[in-house]
Amino acid sequence: MAQTRERDEASHQGSGGALSVRWVQGFPKQNVHFVNDNTICYPSGNYIIFINLETKKRSLLSCANGTVGVMATNIPYEMVAFSDRRLKPLIHIYSFPGLTRKNKLKGNILLDYTLLSFSYCGTYLASYSSLPEFELALWNWELNVILCKKSQHGMDVNQMSFNPMNWHQLCLSSSSSVSVWTIERSNQEHYFKQKSVKLPLEDGTFFNETDILFPSSLPKDPIYGPVLPLAAIAGLVGEEAETFRPKDDVYPLLHPTMHCWTPTSDLYVGCEEGHLLLVNTETLKVTVLQKKEDETLLDGTNLISPITLVYQKDGLLASGIDGVLYSFIVKDSKYSVTNCLSTKEPVAHLVFSPNYKTLLIQTEKGSIYSYTFGEEPVLNNILDACDGNFQAIDLITPGNKFFMTVTHSGEVSVWSIEDCTCISKTYLKTTTTTLACSPSSLSAAVGSMDGCVYFLDIQEEDCPEVVHKTFLSESPVRHLIFDQLGLFLFVGTSEGKLFVINAKPSSLFKILGFTESGKEILQISTVSTLETDSVEVMVLSPLPETGSSRLEIFTLPKMLSQVSTTFADERGRLRDELLHKFLYETEHMLSSAVLGFQNNRIYGFCSQVPYICSYLIPEHLEHIGVCVLRPFLKVQSKQYGPGRLFLSLHGLWLMSVAKCGILCIRDALTLETFARYRSHSHQGHGIQSLILSMDGQHILVIGKDDNTLVYLKWRRLGGSLANEMTSYCRNIVTFMISTMEEENNYLTTHHGSIDLGNNPEHTPSTESLQEDLQIPEENHQEELSWIQQKSQEAIKNEIKLFSQKRKAIKMGIKELAKIIMSMMEENEEVDPIAKLDEEEFALDLEELERLQDQSEEEVAKIKKDAELHNLAKSYLTELLKEECWNSMSVKGRALKSFHIPCTVENFPMKERTAEEMEELKTVSQQRKIEIECLKIRNEIVEAQSAATAVKKPQEEDDEEEEEENKIKKDTNLPNYLLGSLSTDFGVDTSLLSSQLELHSREEKINQIVLLKDVIYKVKTAFNNEFNAAYKQKEFEIARVKERNVRIKEIILDLELEEIVWQPEFEDCEKPERALVVEDHEVEVQKYIKPWKKAKLEAVLPHEINQWVHAQGSNDRHRGLMDMMGGVLEVKKEDILRMVIPEPPFMLKPDALWTEDEKKQFKEYEKKVKELNEERDKYRKSLEAELKKLQSSIQESTQSFDDHLKRLFERRIKAEMVVNQEELKINNLVFSLLLDEELSFREKFLNNYRAKKQEEKCQTTDAIRKAREDLDMYKENYDNLVAEDKVLDRSFKKEFSEIPSSQVEILYKLFKRRPRVHKHKMHPDSANVTPFGERPESGKLNKDAFAQLMKGMDDLDNIANMPEGLDPSTWEHFCATRRIKVENEFKVKQKAIGLTEMGTFLRKRIEDDENVQHEIERVLHELILLQEDKVKFQLDLTIQILLKQGQVELENFQLILEYSDAILINKSIIEELNSVIRTQGQKKVGSMMESKEVHKGIYQIEWEHKKMEMEMEDLSQKAWDIQMLFFSRDRQKFLNEPNYESLIALQIGIMEQTIQVIDKTHKKNVEHCKKLLRKLGKVSNQKDAANYNLSCNLQNELVAVSERKDICNSMGTMLTCEKIAKEQYESMIQQQKLTSISKQQAEQISILQAEVERLRMRTFPALVQL
Repeated sequence: MAQTRERDEASHQGSGGALSVRWVQGFPKQNVHFVNDNTICYPSGNYIIFINLETKKRSLLSCANGTVGVMATNIPYEMVAFSDRRLKPLIHIYSFPGLTRKNKLKGNILLDYTLLSFSYCGTYLASYSSLPEFELALWNWELNVILCKKSQHGMDVNQMSFNPMNWHQLCLSSSSSVSVWTIERSNQEHYFKQKSVKLPLEDGTFFNETDILFPSSLPKDPIYGPVLPLAAIAGLVGEEAETFRPKDDVYPLLHPTMHCWTPTSDLYVGCEEGHLLLVNTETLKVTVLQKKEDETLLDGTNLISPITLVYQKDGLLASGIDGVLYSFIVKDSKYSVTNCLSTKEPVAHLVFSPNYKTLLIQTEKGSIYSYTFGEEPVLNNILDACDGNFQAIDLITPGNKFFMTVTHSGEVSVWSIEDCTCISKTYLKTTTTTLACSPSSLSAAVGSMDGCVYFLDIQEEDCPEVVHKTFLSESPVRHLIFDQLGLFLFVGTSEGKLFVINAKPSSLFKILGFTESGKEILQISTVSTLETDSVEVMVLSPLPETGSSRLEIFTLPKMLSQVSTTFADERGRLRDELLHKFLYETEHMLSSAVLGFQNNRIYGFCSQVPYICSYLIPEHLEHIGVCVLRPFLKVQSKQYGPGRLFLSLHGLWLMSVAKCGILCIRDALTLETFARYRSHSHQGHGIQSLILSMDGQHILVIGKDDNTLVYLKWRRLGGSLANEMTSYCRNIVTFMISTMEEENNYLTTHHGSIDLGNNPEHTPSTESLQEDLQIPEENHQEELSWIQQKSQEAIKNEIKLFSQKRKAIKMGIKELAKIIMSMMEENEEVDPIAKLDEEEFALDLEELERLQDQSEEEVAKIKKDAELHNLAKSYLTELLKEECWNSMSVKGRALKSFHIPCTVENFPMKERTAEEMEELKTVSQQRKIEIECLKIRNEIVEAQSAATAVKKPQEEDDEEEEEENKIKKDTNLPNYLLGSLSTDFGVDTSLLSSQLELHSREEKINQIVLLKDVIYKVKTAFNNEFNAAYKQKEFEIARVKERNVRIKEIILDLELEEIVWQPEFEDCEKPERALVVEDHEVEVQKYIKPWKKAKLEAVLPHEINQWVHAQGSNDRHRGLMDMMGGVLEVKKEDILRMVIPEPPFMLKPDALWTEDEKKQFKEYEKKVKELNEERDKYRKSLEAELKKLQSSIQESTQSFDDHLKRLFERRIKAEMVVNQEELKINNLVFSLLLDEELSFREKFLNNYRAKKQEEKCQTTDAIRKAREDLDMYKENYDNLVAEDKVLDRSFKKEFSEIPSSQVEILYKLFKRRPRVHKHKMHPDSANVTPFGERPESGKLNKDAFAQLMKGMDDLDNIANMPEGLDPSTWEHFCATRRIKVENEFKVKQKAIGLTEMGTFLRKRIEDDENVQHEIERVLHELILLQEDKVKFQLDLTIQILLKQGQVELENFQLILEYSDAILINKSIIEELNSVIRTQGQKKVGSMMESKEVHKGIYQIEWEHKKMEMEMEDLSQKAWDIQMLFFSRDRQKFLNEPNYESLIALQIGIMEQTIQVIDKTHKKNVEHCKKLLRKLGKVSNQKDAANYNLSCNLQNELVAVSERKDICNSMGTMLTCEKIAKEQYESMIQQQKLTSISKQQAEQISILQAEVERLRMRTFPALVQL
């Protein structure tokens, strides 16, 4: 395989040895490329792998700077370009198959290149970079120069490709955009020009996008001013205004995934949504191709969005994640789909070979297939990728023929170490982690994530087979390592357990036990030599809390398998005292450590410092516990990042790998490096694993992230180093050969009986293993791990040992449970207060305490949340109160009437700030000054007019009175002009400006400030009235309360059941009540804090004693109540309650009364009668008084209600005034806003114009430069053409010395040219290849010139020399002809370049015209905008007060147009209307009279005219009868028998004539259209010239006027003399110049003749000897 110079430089030239790469195995993660018809290549890690599709041979190209970045190939030149991954990356160009570097391109990119692409024609390379430049660059890779570049900030590109038919076109696509870049060239200058493709919407439809900069469809609003673009409304004036769109106006577009070119220079674009687009790159027209409705796929599936596309004849090939290759046949705008083949893997890339005979299919996994077209298509597997990244690798003993790999998905592969061909693959159907091959037998162990270890029989490499499976634990297996002699297998898990397994198949891979280490095992190292009887094991684990590492060293006897039962306890744990375990710690954190074979040494790789240290192990008896090791020898590793150490089989080589990707091999004693090689890079996180064969001749290295497998061999190795390794390997093999034969024989003979379960004591069959492998997850849920089985066995033994005690404890628990159940039943019957929770019956005190703590935590959390919630509510309350209540100088409240549903609200008002008052003061002062200035101006004007005109005193007095009246009218504008009724509230409006005078921005702002002050004053005036009414209501309520006291007494005296009406203020009238919470409003019980509760309990007895003492005996009060009824004097009010006591004898019958008793009865009746009369009188007086009080209350409240009605009307009027003023403010604010929008639009247009003017300057400079280059190039071209003509003309002169006959023969030969055979494609390939031969290829031009020179060599052969010609003359002739041919070739090339430069100049002129058109468009828009702005400033919006019904118009549309309206008084219109009506009625009467008269006249005239017309008709008929004749057509109709066929023939002739005329007319129309277009262009040019001339004319007119003034001031005679003198001097000077030019022309002709003569002397004379 080819070894490059970089690889040789990378090899370390040490004194001991040097390494080299033999082969590299990797799978493509980028797109695979063709180098030629039979070779593909792809990057992998630090290498580019080339594969020959026919021979399957590989070659390598190494990147000296690390990982290979992006890659591209140039098929015509067979070049490979790739970038490296580093700061300021380079692009390397290599040739194939020599793999020699042609060039190294260095740009200004800081981080990385993301895309590279070669052009098929020419030596062009396009590159695109990522952050931060996002730069597209075009290189000439042959000359190592950047031709042009352009940055696209923030634009990520997924694919970049040149047009195969035209290198001037380049397509860049991303997930959101597609852009076509045109490369324009002028001589040696190159320029990029970008065109973006407008993608359809997600549903495949197109969005009718309006012009954002100059929208032409915006509505015109005649009332509210011009409607501006959204960018102006948003206030944008910069570049963002050009692309601004609101969120509602942004629609999701299609997302491109892949594109490909067509031979017609169109683009096919595939989208995620499943649409296929066809883009015309010239017009950028996008066509959404539709699928034919009658087409269905063969498998019935729906077509998903294609991930990759490739063009074929008449269509496309596409594929995606379904792995099916689809063929699209496109016709017009529709396509049909068919299934070609299925790869059963998601396809990532498709590419055709250059000859289009082979289709390369690359899958996402990395596999590569070649599909050959033909009568029988063939699908070949070029590269079968592994399923995932390599997890581990190991050599099959002895390590010189085969090795094994395992992936994360469980794929175990066996490879040949000679050429890295995959021999077999086995799928374990589980997630695997590590792999190890046994040194003592042809078996291997594979660890998995589910804690299993699978043992494979690898005696037959082509079909390895699983022979045993061990389920150790449920934690993943991280480490598998055999000791050097293959006695034990050590298994490390993620939870820190280390299992020891017998590595011999004859022992059925018995598990000997386990030991526990730290939480995480970093590395396991073993030492097993022939000289010792034990195996030393070291386990490395980290101690992150102390920043150090922990080392555990223990020994196992080689006879452990025979005494394993004594070394482990019942649970399988190995006894530490028998293992002789010792613990050590290091000062530094180690990422790797290995145990040395000699001198009790440990080698460690420091992870935080760049050192490799060796530690001496102290004697085991010298320390107890943990011993801290200090470095015995420390050297710099010259490797950065975490690394790993490995020891060779004989223990004398120490190998280190790290994140930097460098492999170092050192002497284990001195730690000196004798071999070094960089196989991977730090970009791929270095080397993951390293394997060294037993003889040390084979080294396999795996990268961590790049998944690249590198095979290293010794290119040079010192004799002593090789001899030591070889001799030790020979001893080991000799020692182990017998053991290997026995174990391999055992594997062969006992293949079916080896245990496949997880219990070493049982041997299930192979069928059970297959079932386990098919469903490993379910099996692991059912089966137990080895540790669990051991634990269960130990538990069973403990149960048997302590069975009696267990029974006694169970009985006690049952009795205790019964007691607790009875207690719980009793608890259910007690009161709820005394009932206990179920948790309190728990006997587990710790659990009970935990539950209590948990409940207390929850209560505390709830309290804290409640406190925080209350705090938030309180804070929000304070904010609302401060904002809506405290900040109000006038609190908002309402006032309700007593009897009617009427409510009046005041105006809540905030106190005006100091800034507002200062602004109001400034504006008021400014307005007063303006008014005074206006008065003074008027007085000055009037004084001037009075001084010039003499008037009578009486007239002057009248004028003064009129002026005073005008001033009063000006200061007190009427309401209909003021626009509001604010004067009705006593507000001074003298400072307000007239609505017809608000033109400037400052005036509008000042008017807004004054209007706000008017609103404030109106609200203040109404609030004062409201406060007066509020106080009146308070007074009325107080008076009603006073009268209600008497009314209640009367009702009580009269014993009436009436309800006394007592008015109260409601909450809306006193809103401050809402801020105070009364005690009766709180429904929940008040929470009293404990300290307050204790204080109340202490004070309560003292208060009770005081009340009891106050309620003590009071004899006076009790006697008054008992004897006098509680009063000392009987009042008049008590008469209704007075009762005359009945005499006691009334209890007896009437017959038993005595006389005295009868007299007493009569007196009793008289008193009763008098008392009743008094009662009636008093009752009537009380009723009258009650009515009087009630009526007075009714009257007072009714009067208040009437007042409140008037206040309500006042409130309505105040609110109307406020709304009127606010409407004026809103109109002014709108006008200010519109003014700002107009200003923003004007700024944007000015900025856009400045930008376009800069572009105009650039285009002008580009045109000037292009013209200069074109003129210079044309001059060179003309010189070449002239030289060519001179060569042709001077031919006979040069050969004038030979006979004329020979000259004629030589001249014919001079004109003869060799036939250059053009490169023609093979007919078969021409039919297959859709693109055919690419044009304008630089290589083809060079090949054509080489063929031309080769043909000239044939023509220059001496055999073609004419007879009789001298050989020297023939040689001179051949040289002259060759010069002529070369000159003609140069002229052709120059002509092509001249055409290209002319095209470039024409495009620059078109760009300049477009920019000029844009500038004119912007100027036109600015003019229109300024007109709108002036119109808006003059066309004011005023507010006029009109009464309803005052003005009525039938046509409502007349109201909307006020362009010519003026304001006049209503009375003038009414008087004018009355006059118009009177005159109109008079006119209508006269018109009716004249109408009747004219009606009769018209009738008579009509009858007269009718008779005249009848007379004319009769005379005409008579004349027709007289002049009737028989035409030839009628004669032919009568005489011709086939008249219809004759007519048909004539019609055909006429149709043909019409068609010819129509074609001629169309040609004339097209000619006229072309002429019109030319005339249009000429007119545009003339318009531009006229515009320039008009500008110049203005300047000239100014100059002429100035000169005319000067002439008028200086005099005409002097000017004429001066002009005549100047003309005379100019004529003399012109004559002198003419004579000088004639002399110089004569001198030039003399010099040209001399030059021609000297030139002829240089040619040799052809003289016959």
